[in-house]
Amino acid sequence: MSLKQKIVAGLLKEPYSKYQLISYDRNKPVKLVVGAMYSLYKGWIHSDIETLDLLKKSDWERYFSEDSIDRILAEHVWEHLTPEQGQLAFKNCYTFLKPGGVLRVAVPDGFNPSEEYIEYVKPGGTGNGADDHKLLYNYKLMSGFLENVGFKVNLLEYFDENGQFHKSPWSPEDGMIRRSADHDERNQNGKLGYTSLIIDAIKS
Repeated sequence: MSLKQKIVAGLLKEPYSKYQLISYDRNKPVKLVVGAMYSLYKGWIHSDIETLDLLKKSDWERYFSEDSIDRILAEHVWEHLTPEQGQLAFKNCYTFLKPGGVLRVAVPDGFNPSEEYIEYVKPGGTGNGADDHKLLYNYKLMSGFLENVGFKVNLLEYFDENGQFHKSPWSPEDGMIRRSADHDERNQNGKLGYTSLIIDAIKS
């Protein structure tokens, strides 16, 4: 995306997001992207902090009833929250998801064995946006946060403590994660240049 396109997208982002949030069809499955930035997925409602602050229950209540959302998608959002903020945001997602609804969340993976990767994504690291990162998650830490709220955890992509990569089948139609093993262009010829910790959290 060119600089001009990004500027135009930035100008349009809040009005478009707000339009989607107030006009969506409540008789169809409700699928919500939080921290959408410039992502646009057909059939999904897109939001950013300007229109839906994950930490403010009043923002959620402005657009949704409790137990009303089928799916929530968040790619590289939670690392920008403190541990306390992250747990509050998980709680709000749980409250507004339907029973059986799914939060698909992806963040940089703190168990990635590449020192270069960790230097890129850690709080204060060299990567784009890393100066605002608050926490480097691994599958144990994030699973614990989610389970504390009441979610059932399904690990989709992650490195374990020994640097071994694990991957389960998942469908982009249920929530596209671009920074993933199959969808990031930095992964070439069987080598993983960039992956994320990806979890489906199911409301029980």
